[in-house]
Amino acid sequence: MSSDSTRRVLLAAPRGYCAGVDRAVITVEKALEQYGAPVYVRKQIVHNKYVVQTLEKKGAVFVDETEEVPEGSIVIFSAHGVAPVVHDEAAERKLASIDATCPLVTKVHKEAVRYAKDDYDILLIGHEGHEEVIGTMGEAPERIHLVDGPADAAGVQVRDESKVVWLSQTTLSVDETMETVDALKDRFPQLVSPPSDDICYATQNRQVAIKQIAAEADLVIVVGSRNSSNSIRLVEVALQAGAGAAHLVDFAEECEEGWLEGVSTIGVTSGASVPEILVEGVLEWLAARGFGDVSVVTSARESIQFSLPKELRRDLRAELAAGEANR
Repeated sequence: MSSDSTRRVLLAAPRGYCAGVDRAVITVEKALEQYGAPVYVRKQIVHNKYVVQTLEKKGAVFVDETEEVPEGSIVIFSAHGVAPVVHDEAAERKLASIDATCPLVTKVHKEAVRYAKDDYDILLIGHEGHEEVIGTMGEAPERIHLVDGPADAAGVQVRDESKVVWLSQTTLSVDETMETVDALKDRFPQLVSPPSDDICYATQNRQVAIKQIAAEADLVIVVGSRNSSNSIRLVEVALQAGAGAAHLVDFAEECEEGWLEGVSTIGVTSGASVPEILVEGVLEWLAARGFGDVSVVTSARESIQFSLPKELRRDLRAELAAGEANR
Protein backbone atom coordinates (compact mmCIF):
# COMPACT_ATOMS: atom_id res chain seq x y z
CA MET A 1 0.00 0.00 0.00
CA SER A 2 1.29 3.44 -0.90
CA SER A 3 1.99 6.13 1.69
CA ASP A 4 -0.84 8.40 2.89
CA SER A 5 0.69 11.45 1.21
CA THR A 6 0.09 9.96 -2.24
CA ARG A 7 -3.37 8.53 -1.62
CA ARG A 8 -6.01 10.60 -3.36
CA VAL A 9 -9.50 10.42 -4.79
CA LEU A 10 -10.48 12.10 -8.06
CA LEU A 11 -14.22 12.75 -7.99
CA ALA A 12 -15.87 13.14 -11.39
CA ALA A 13 -18.21 16.01 -12.17
CA PRO A 14 -20.79 15.81 -13.53
CA ARG A 15 -22.01 12.57 -11.95
CA GLY A 16 -25.24 11.23 -10.48
CA TYR A 17 -28.77 12.41 -11.14
CA CYS A 18 -29.63 13.73 -14.58
CA ALA A 19 -32.64 15.95 -15.28
CA GLY A 20 -34.79 13.03 -16.51
CA VAL A 21 -34.17 10.95 -13.38
CA ASP A 22 -34.74 13.92 -11.09
CA ARG A 23 -38.06 14.59 -12.82
CA ALA A 24 -39.15 10.93 -12.60
CA VAL A 25 -38.35 10.59 -8.88
CA ILE A 26 -40.07 13.90 -8.04
CA THR A 27 -43.08 12.73 -10.08
CA VAL A 28 -43.55 9.71 -7.81
CA GLU A 29 -43.01 11.79 -4.65
CA LYS A 30 -45.49 14.48 -5.78
CA ALA A 31 -48.08 11.85 -6.79
CA LEU A 32 -47.82 10.26 -3.32
CA GLU A 33 -48.18 13.69 -1.67
CA GLN A 34 -51.13 14.59 -3.83
CA TYR A 35 -53.10 11.36 -4.02
CA GLY A 36 -51.79 9.39 -1.04
CA ALA A 37 -50.48 5.82 -1.07
CA PRO A 38 -50.55 3.52 -2.84
CA VAL A 39 -49.39 4.91 -6.16
CA TYR A 40 -48.45 2.21 -8.66
CA VAL A 41 -45.32 2.44 -10.80
CA ARG A 42 -44.84 0.24 -13.86
CA LYS A 43 -41.26 -1.13 -13.77
CA GLN A 44 -38.54 0.56 -11.72
CA ILE A 45 -39.06 4.32 -12.01
CA VAL A 46 -35.29 4.57 -12.58
CA HIS A 47 -32.67 1.81 -12.50
CA ASN A 48 -31.42 2.28 -8.96
CA LYS A 49 -32.01 -0.10 -6.04
CA TYR A 50 -31.79 2.58 -3.31
CA VAL A 51 -34.22 4.95 -5.07
CA VAL A 52 -36.77 2.18 -5.56
CA GLN A 53 -36.49 1.03 -1.92
CA THR A 54 -36.84 4.63 -0.67
CA LEU A 55 -39.99 5.22 -2.75
CA GLU A 56 -41.46 1.88 -1.65
CA LYS A 57 -41.13 3.01 1.98
CA LYS A 58 -43.14 6.12 1.07
CA GLY A 59 -45.95 4.05 -0.45
CA ALA A 60 -45.04 3.45 -4.10
CA VAL A 61 -45.88 -0.04 -5.38
CA PHE A 62 -43.70 -1.27 -8.24
CA VAL A 63 -45.23 -3.73 -10.71
CA ASP A 64 -43.95 -5.38 -13.87
CA GLU A 65 -47.09 -5.12 -15.95
CA THR A 66 -50.10 -2.82 -16.19
CA GLU A 67 -52.49 -5.72 -15.51
CA GLU A 68 -51.12 -5.91 -11.94
CA VAL A 69 -52.51 -2.43 -11.17
CA PRO A 70 -56.03 -2.49 -9.66
CA GLU A 71 -58.66 -0.93 -11.93
CA GLY A 72 -59.23 2.77 -11.34
CA SER A 73 -55.84 3.31 -9.66
CA ILE A 74 -53.03 5.72 -10.51
CA VAL A 75 -50.11 4.31 -12.49
CA ILE A 76 -46.84 6.05 -13.28
CA PHE A 77 -44.79 5.02 -16.31
CA SER A 78 -41.04 4.91 -15.71
CA ALA A 79 -38.38 7.25 -17.10
CA HIS A 80 -37.44 4.65 -19.73
CA GLY A 81 -40.65 5.06 -21.73
CA VAL A 82 -43.35 2.60 -22.80
CA ALA A 83 -44.80 1.33 -26.06
CA PRO A 84 -48.19 2.72 -27.20
CA VAL A 85 -49.82 -0.62 -26.35
CA VAL A 86 -49.06 0.04 -22.66
CA HIS A 87 -51.00 3.32 -22.78
CA ASP A 88 -53.88 1.39 -24.37
CA GLU A 89 -53.79 -1.25 -21.61
CA ALA A 90 -53.88 1.48 -18.95
CA ALA A 91 -56.90 3.11 -20.62
CA GLU A 92 -58.72 -0.24 -20.80
CA ARG A 93 -58.20 -0.73 -17.05
CA LYS A 94 -59.46 2.82 -16.41
CA LEU A 95 -56.14 3.77 -14.84
CA ALA A 96 -55.15 7.39 -14.32
CA SER A 97 -51.71 7.34 -15.91
CA ILE A 98 -48.86 9.77 -15.30
CA ASP A 99 -46.10 9.50 -17.88
CA ALA A 100 -42.65 10.08 -16.34
CA THR A 101 -40.79 9.14 -19.55
CA CYS A 102 -37.62 11.21 -19.89
CA PRO A 103 -38.21 13.92 -22.55
CA LEU A 104 -34.99 12.79 -24.30
CA VAL A 105 -36.45 9.27 -24.65
CA THR A 106 -39.72 10.78 -25.90
CA LYS A 107 -37.66 12.55 -28.60
CA VAL A 108 -36.40 9.16 -29.86
CA HIS A 109 -39.97 7.78 -29.84
CA LYS A 110 -41.14 10.73 -31.95
CA GLU A 111 -38.27 10.22 -34.39
CA ALA A 112 -39.23 6.54 -34.74
CA VAL A 113 -42.86 7.44 -35.46
CA ARG A 114 -41.86 10.09 -38.01
CA TYR A 115 -39.40 7.89 -39.93
CA ALA A 116 -41.81 4.93 -39.90
CA LYS A 117 -44.50 7.20 -41.34
CA ASP A 118 -42.07 8.16 -44.12
CA ASP A 119 -41.57 4.41 -44.80
CA TYR A 120 -37.97 4.17 -43.62
CA ASP A 121 -36.40 1.07 -42.15
CA ILE A 122 -35.18 2.14 -38.70
CA LEU A 123 -31.99 0.61 -37.28
CA LEU A 124 -32.23 1.05 -33.52
CA ILE A 125 -28.85 0.72 -31.81
CA GLY A 126 -29.42 -0.59 -28.30
CA HIS A 127 -29.37 -3.51 -25.89
CA GLU A 128 -31.95 -6.26 -26.36
CA GLY A 129 -34.42 -6.47 -23.49
CA HIS A 130 -33.69 -3.00 -22.08
CA GLU A 131 -36.95 -1.24 -21.16
CA GLU A 132 -36.11 1.83 -23.22
CA VAL A 133 -35.50 -0.30 -26.32
CA ILE A 134 -38.76 -2.24 -25.81
CA GLY A 135 -40.68 1.04 -25.54
CA THR A 136 -39.10 2.60 -28.65
CA MET A 137 -39.56 -0.55 -30.75
CA GLY A 138 -43.22 -0.59 -29.76
CA GLU A 139 -43.77 2.67 -31.68
CA ALA A 140 -43.22 0.94 -35.06
CA PRO A 141 -42.44 -2.76 -34.55
CA GLU A 142 -42.76 -3.61 -38.24
CA ARG A 143 -40.18 -0.98 -39.26
CA ILE A 144 -37.57 -1.14 -36.46
CA HIS A 145 -34.59 -3.52 -36.47
CA LEU A 146 -32.54 -3.80 -33.27
CA VAL A 147 -28.75 -3.58 -33.73
CA ASP A 148 -26.98 -4.64 -30.53
CA GLY A 149 -23.38 -3.53 -31.22
CA PRO A 150 -21.07 -3.41 -34.27
CA ALA A 151 -21.10 -7.19 -34.83
CA ASP A 152 -24.88 -7.12 -35.36
CA ALA A 153 -24.56 -4.80 -38.38
CA ALA A 154 -23.69 -7.68 -40.73
CA GLY A 155 -27.04 -9.42 -40.29
CA VAL A 156 -29.38 -6.46 -40.85
CA GLN A 157 -31.83 -6.82 -43.76
CA VAL A 158 -33.77 -3.82 -45.09
CA ARG A 159 -36.34 -3.34 -47.84
CA ASP A 160 -34.74 -0.35 -49.57
CA GLU A 161 -31.12 0.63 -48.93
CA SER A 162 -31.86 4.22 -49.92
CA LYS A 163 -34.40 4.60 -47.08
CA VAL A 164 -32.57 3.60 -43.90
CA VAL A 165 -32.08 5.66 -40.72
CA TRP A 166 -30.34 4.89 -37.42
CA LEU A 167 -31.58 5.86 -33.96
CA SER A 168 -30.20 4.81 -30.57
CA GLN A 169 -30.96 4.06 -26.96
CA THR A 170 -30.09 7.18 -24.94
CA THR A 171 -27.74 5.51 -22.41
CA LEU A 172 -25.12 3.81 -24.59
CA SER A 173 -21.36 4.23 -24.84
CA VAL A 174 -20.80 7.10 -27.27
CA ASP A 175 -17.69 5.45 -28.75
CA GLU A 176 -19.27 2.02 -29.22
CA THR A 177 -22.39 3.56 -30.78
CA MET A 178 -20.26 5.39 -33.36
CA GLU A 179 -18.44 2.11 -34.11
CA THR A 180 -21.84 0.53 -34.77
CA VAL A 181 -22.88 3.47 -36.95
CA ASP A 182 -19.66 3.14 -38.97
CA ALA A 183 -20.31 -0.59 -39.45
CA LEU A 184 -23.86 0.18 -40.61
CA LYS A 185 -22.63 2.90 -42.99
CA ASP A 186 -20.26 0.37 -44.58
CA ARG A 187 -23.30 -1.76 -45.38
CA PHE A 188 -25.72 1.08 -46.14
CA PRO A 189 -23.83 4.08 -47.58
CA GLN A 190 -27.05 6.15 -47.75
CA LEU A 191 -27.80 5.60 -44.05
CA VAL A 192 -29.50 8.70 -42.58
CA SER A 193 -28.52 10.00 -39.12
CA PRO A 194 -31.08 11.39 -36.64
CA PRO A 195 -31.48 15.20 -36.65
CA SER A 196 -29.56 15.35 -33.36
CA ASP A 197 -27.64 12.80 -31.32
CA ASP A 198 -29.92 10.37 -29.46
CA ILE A 199 -27.43 9.57 -26.68
CA CYS A 200 -28.45 11.93 -23.92
CA TYR A 201 -26.32 14.85 -22.72
CA ALA A 202 -25.95 13.34 -19.22
CA THR A 203 -24.72 9.97 -20.50
CA GLN A 204 -22.16 11.72 -22.71
CA ASN A 205 -21.04 14.12 -19.98
CA ARG A 206 -20.53 11.35 -17.42
CA GLN A 207 -18.49 9.33 -19.92
CA VAL A 208 -16.29 12.34 -20.78
CA ALA A 209 -15.81 13.06 -17.04
CA ILE A 210 -14.64 9.54 -16.16
CA LYS A 211 -12.37 9.41 -19.25
CA GLN A 212 -10.53 12.46 -17.90
CA ILE A 213 -9.85 10.69 -14.62
CA ALA A 214 -9.42 7.07 -15.71
CA ALA A 215 -5.93 7.30 -17.19
CA GLU A 216 -4.59 8.56 -13.84
CA ALA A 217 -6.58 6.09 -11.72
CA ASP A 218 -5.30 2.77 -10.41
CA LEU A 219 -8.91 2.00 -9.50
CA VAL A 220 -12.29 3.45 -10.53
CA ILE A 221 -15.41 2.94 -8.42
CA VAL A 222 -18.70 3.58 -10.23
CA VAL A 223 -21.74 3.88 -7.98
CA GLY A 224 -24.77 2.43 -9.74
CA SER A 225 -27.06 -0.58 -10.07
CA ARG A 226 -26.40 -3.61 -12.24
CA ASN A 227 -29.51 -3.01 -14.35
CA SER A 228 -28.47 0.58 -15.08
CA SER A 229 -27.20 0.72 -18.65
CA ASN A 230 -25.42 4.06 -18.28
CA SER A 231 -23.68 2.93 -15.05
CA ILE A 232 -22.37 -0.27 -16.68
CA ARG A 233 -21.10 1.83 -19.60
CA LEU A 234 -19.12 4.02 -17.15
CA VAL A 235 -17.21 0.94 -15.96
CA GLU A 236 -16.46 -0.04 -19.57
CA VAL A 237 -15.42 3.51 -20.55
CA ALA A 238 -13.12 3.78 -17.50
CA LEU A 239 -11.32 0.55 -18.41
CA GLN A 240 -11.01 1.56 -22.07
CA ALA A 241 -9.59 4.94 -21.00
CA GLY A 242 -6.79 3.33 -18.99
CA ALA A 243 -8.06 2.71 -15.44
CA GLY A 244 -6.12 -0.06 -13.68
CA ALA A 245 -9.39 -1.63 -12.49
CA ALA A 246 -13.04 -0.57 -12.32
CA HIS A 247 -15.93 -1.83 -10.21
CA LEU A 248 -19.67 -1.14 -10.01
CA VAL A 249 -21.23 -0.91 -6.54
CA ASP A 250 -24.72 -0.04 -5.30
CA PHE A 251 -23.55 0.79 -1.77
CA ALA A 252 -20.27 1.48 0.04
CA GLU A 253 -20.54 -1.88 1.85
CA GLU A 254 -19.96 -3.61 -1.49
CA CYS A 255 -16.47 -2.08 -1.79
CA GLU A 256 -13.68 -4.54 -1.01
CA GLU A 257 -10.51 -3.91 0.97
CA GLY A 258 -8.55 -6.01 -1.52
CA TRP A 259 -9.21 -3.47 -4.28
CA LEU A 260 -7.03 -0.93 -2.45
CA GLU A 261 -3.83 -2.98 -2.46
CA GLY A 262 -1.04 -1.06 -4.21
CA VAL A 263 -3.47 1.72 -5.17
CA SER A 264 -2.68 5.42 -4.79
CA THR A 265 -5.25 7.16 -7.04
CA ILE A 266 -8.95 6.25 -7.06
CA GLY A 267 -11.51 7.69 -9.46
CA VAL A 268 -15.12 7.89 -8.24
CA THR A 269 -18.26 8.61 -10.25
CA SER A 270 -21.92 7.59 -10.34
CA GLY A 271 -24.57 6.76 -12.91
CA ALA A 272 -27.37 9.09 -13.92
CA SER A 273 -29.92 7.47 -11.57
CA VAL A 274 -27.76 7.59 -8.43
CA PRO A 275 -28.48 9.97 -5.53
CA GLU A 276 -25.45 11.76 -4.09
CA ILE A 277 -25.90 10.18 -0.64
CA LEU A 278 -24.60 6.88 -2.09
CA VAL A 279 -21.46 8.58 -3.46
CA GLU A 280 -20.91 10.22 -0.06
CA GLY A 281 -21.06 6.76 1.52
CA VAL A 282 -18.29 5.50 -0.78
CA LEU A 283 -16.15 8.59 -0.09
CA GLU A 284 -16.56 8.01 3.67
CA TRP A 285 -15.57 4.34 3.24
CA LEU A 286 -12.46 5.40 1.32
CA ALA A 287 -11.58 8.17 3.82
CA ALA A 288 -11.69 5.64 6.65
CA ARG A 289 -9.00 3.71 4.77
CA GLY A 290 -6.64 6.61 4.20
CA PHE A 291 -8.14 8.08 1.03
CA GLY A 292 -9.42 11.35 2.49
CA ASP A 293 -7.83 13.70 -0.06
CA VAL A 294 -10.64 14.32 -2.57
CA SER A 295 -10.29 16.54 -5.65
CA VAL A 296 -13.27 17.27 -7.89
CA VAL A 297 -12.46 17.06 -11.59
CA THR A 298 -15.06 19.03 -13.56
CA SER A 299 -15.45 18.45 -17.30
CA ALA A 300 -18.85 20.12 -17.87
CA ARG A 301 -21.55 22.05 -16.04
CA GLU A 302 -25.18 20.95 -16.31
CA SER A 303 -28.14 23.27 -15.91
CA ILE A 304 -30.87 21.37 -17.78
CA GLN A 305 -34.19 20.93 -15.96
CA PHE A 306 -37.40 19.36 -17.21
CA SER A 307 -40.90 20.36 -16.10
CA LEU A 308 -43.05 17.74 -14.39
CA PRO A 309 -45.38 15.51 -16.48
CA LYS A 310 -48.37 17.43 -17.80
CA GLU A 311 -50.86 15.21 -15.94
CA LEU A 312 -49.29 16.16 -12.62
CA ARG A 313 -48.92 19.84 -13.50
CA ARG A 314 -52.59 20.01 -14.47
CA ASP A 315 -53.70 18.42 -11.19
CA LEU A 316 -51.25 20.53 -9.20
CA ARG A 317 -52.72 23.65 -10.81
CA ALA A 318 -56.24 22.53 -9.94
CA GLU A 319 -55.16 21.89 -6.35
CA LEU A 320 -53.51 25.30 -6.12
CA ALA A 321 -56.59 27.00 -7.58
CA ALA A 322 -58.83 25.21 -5.06
CA GLY A 323 -56.53 26.35 -2.25
CA GLU A 324 -56.76 29.98 -3.39
CA ALA A 325 -60.55 29.76 -3.59
CA ASN A 326 -60.77 28.48 0.00
CA ARG A 327 -58.71 31.33 1.46
